[in-house]
Amino acid sequence: MKAIELAKAYDPKEFEERIYQHWMDEGAFKPSDGKGKPFVIVIPPPNVTGVLHMGHGLNNSLQDILIRYYRMTGRPTLWLPGTDHAGIATQNVVEKRLRAKGTSRRELGREKFLEETWKVKEEHHAVIIRQLKKIGASCDWSRERFTLDEGLSKAVREVFVSLYERGLIYRGNYLVNWCPSCGTALSDDEVDHKEVAGRLYRYYYPLADGSGKLEIATTRPETMFGDTAVAVHPEDDRYRSVVGKMVKLPLTNREIPVIADAYVDREFGSGAVKITPAHDPNDWEIAGRHNLEKINILTPDGLLSDAVPEPFRGMDVSTARKAVIEALKAEGVYIGDKEHLHQVGHCYRCDTVIEPYMSEQWFVRMKSLADKALAAWEKDEVRFYPKKWENTYTSWLKNIRDWCISRQLWWGHRIPVWYCNDCGQMMVCREDPSTCSACGSSSLRQDPDVLDTWFSSWLWPFSTLGWPEKSEDLKRFFPTSSLVTGYDIIFFWVARMIMSSLEFLGEVPFRDIYITGLVRDKQGRKMSKSLGNGMDPLEIVDEFGADAMKFTLAFLAAQGQDILLAKDDFKFGSKFANKIWNATRFLLMNLEGRELLDPESVERKPLDRWIFHRLNEASAAVAKAMESYRFNDAANAVYEFFWSDFCDWYIEASKLSLYSDDDDEKNRAVTLLMQVLEESMRLAHPFLSFITEEIYQKLPGTKGDVITAAYPVWRESRRDEKTARCFSALQELIRFTRTVRSEFTVSPEKKVDVHVRTDKDFFATDFFTQHEELIRRLTGAGALVFSDARPKSGGAIPVAGVGFEVFVDLRGAIDVEKELGKLEKELAKLEGLESSTQKKLANEKFLANAPVDVVEKERMKLQEFSDRTKKIRSYLHDLRG
Repeated sequence: MKAIELAKAYDPKEFEERIYQHWMDEGAFKPSDGKGKPFVIVIPPPNVTGVLHMGHGLNNSLQDILIRYYRMTGRPTLWLPGTDHAGIATQNVVEKRLRAKGTSRRELGREKFLEETWKVKEEHHAVIIRQLKKIGASCDWSRERFTLDEGLSKAVREVFVSLYERGLIYRGNYLVNWCPSCGTALSDDEVDHKEVAGRLYRYYYPLADGSGKLEIATTRPETMFGDTAVAVHPEDDRYRSVVGKMVKLPLTNREIPVIADAYVDREFGSGAVKITPAHDPNDWEIAGRHNLEKINILTPDGLLSDAVPEPFRGMDVSTARKAVIEALKAEGVYIGDKEHLHQVGHCYRCDTVIEPYMSEQWFVRMKSLADKALAAWEKDEVRFYPKKWENTYTSWLKNIRDWCISRQLWWGHRIPVWYCNDCGQMMVCREDPSTCSACGSSSLRQDPDVLDTWFSSWLWPFSTLGWPEKSEDLKRFFPTSSLVTGYDIIFFWVARMIMSSLEFLGEVPFRDIYITGLVRDKQGRKMSKSLGNGMDPLEIVDEFGADAMKFTLAFLAAQGQDILLAKDDFKFGSKFANKIWNATRFLLMNLEGRELLDPESVERKPLDRWIFHRLNEASAAVAKAMESYRFNDAANAVYEFFWSDFCDWYIEASKLSLYSDDDDEKNRAVTLLMQVLEESMRLAHPFLSFITEEIYQKLPGTKGDVITAAYPVWRESRRDEKTARCFSALQELIRFTRTVRSEFTVSPEKKVDVHVRTDKDFFATDFFTQHEELIRRLTGAGALVFSDARPKSGGAIPVAGVGFEVFVDLRGAIDVEKELGKLEKELAKLEGLESSTQKKLANEKFLANAPVDVVEKERMKLQEFSDRTKKIRSYLHDLRG
């Protein structure tokens, strides 16, 4: 047959987009019609206005590996894609654009604003889908979903109404986390707590009867206008006499009571605490126990409201704080302030400081839902990889609080609640009502709020499959198989999906939850825009190729560990892809004039049995790693097999056959090389998808595409432990000889005499002699002697193996006297370094004052110097004979 042409240089730009379009045209991403148990992943839907960062690159690369692997095992496989409407983030994007145009959503009105938002959604959606395709995501795009599409909207409404009917959704005044910038409530999980250097302010509240005064310490003096009590600990002897009395609230005409509550920390400040129920979650709880009034002093945009005295109304919090302090000084009750480190909540979207704020909101009662999700974990129905994240899951469920689900936005799922303008009747409906259920009036208004974005995404594993309809996809693909996501949304999303699935379908939505590590820079910092240390996956793909990016990330993705990454790290994946390309090109060139035989009928020599044994082991290693989500172990198994076993050993050893004068031997060798290459492409496909497809389609005898070919599996018939053990010893012999040549920089064209002494009962003696020609080729040996005795004459460098020794005689290949001089010079230098390092480590001051890692580094250097001096001395002894 003729040689098959493969471009001289590996260039992923030449074929990656073409291959992806081919897969799309062939419908390769759709689940097969097989009857086996489907393997299903629903993609964690990226925000529709976002762009992919390297965290997305990692997450989607690992999902793609899983999907491609299980697709090749023959299971019907579905990776269902979609995007999230991201209420707060998307509305912020649109409002920013409107401000740039000199207008606002209020000026546009709700309907026009939503029209503009849908336009932005479509624009960004096209970008993010293009990005996913560019990195090679093998999603079934025909099933793509959006959290605001018609089907998901129906599911959201069904869940809201059902939970309301079950008494699990309610409306009420409650303390919420309020973002003045976004103008909406946030759930506890949407608040980022950061340690901030603030100040602790101290001032007095005089007792109303004139008998004294109480010292107050607070970080937020401007909230004093919402105070409705001062609390002290019931066992604090300092304040027993004042409990039940009234104090005058400075700057106001109000008096508030002194109460006793065990919540108070007697050690903080003076032990007397101002209670502001409408603006502090702990004070809210105290107010409930003591039936205190709740006064909201803020407006929705974070300004002081009409509930405060006239001079302070309309001020923002920062301005009001300064004004209140000056007013307290003027009234003569201010004591002073000092720096104080404390935790302050910030909006997870815009980083604005969160204000605890009393308002009327919609909530989900979470306790019963959480109990079911906790029970599912206890029954081992869900499993985390790595296991440590189970603690995060269970801790949140055990300490669950009701979920605030209403958001004061326009972009999102409108709350399906209507109010009658005539009689005030409230209606919670699956379908939009036209008349009031109580009085028949047609004058209705819908609740203006929308639902929290997570309220639609917690239904994602089943709403995307057609629920609440009993669709074929729901029957076939639910529950899904695995979830791959980040640790930061275990409570936002993972736990809630488990809750909703148990509540509405009676089973968990997935069995396995793989939590990825964070992608950090080489300094260990989380990648972020503010630090400027992020990486764009598309730039990496453009420079190195999608395969290089995916393989590098998988190779580095050790379970439970973050990935420290720099751009140059992707050279590793690129180098491996280049190795695959060049090895394939060499083999395809050797097809010229050759006849391919039936690979199962040709003779298999020990070398051939060894490579198929190693391929067998690599297949088993990948299968084991994939089952336990150890992506780095799987990638390493592929890498070691192809680069080391196949290229460095089997192809090199096969050159004896390829360059022989025996045509039958050439045909035999080429046939087996092609078989191993073909199976190697299948083995590597989940990790390097484009290059393996490009090569697979060019190989002689292959049919169809590698994406849908069978994944290599372990076969008992290929197992050959005896040959593998013998070949391992042979490899050790060859490495020993090569190491000695390298130590003395012997050029490749120079031959060295090699003497191999084996023990009388050494298992590989015959194997060594049978492969004499191979040993010569791979070691550059001249004379090659096998014996059960050492060489009689000295001057050779000995290296000991297990059951054998190798003696490499360099005297004909080097200038011995010159080498002795170099070694003696190196030895003198090493002895000096060893001595100085010993003195440093004997110095008690150094050991006491130097950092632990510095001391450890010196100890490691000493060990290196010691090992090297021993080796140099042995070389000097052996060369002198």
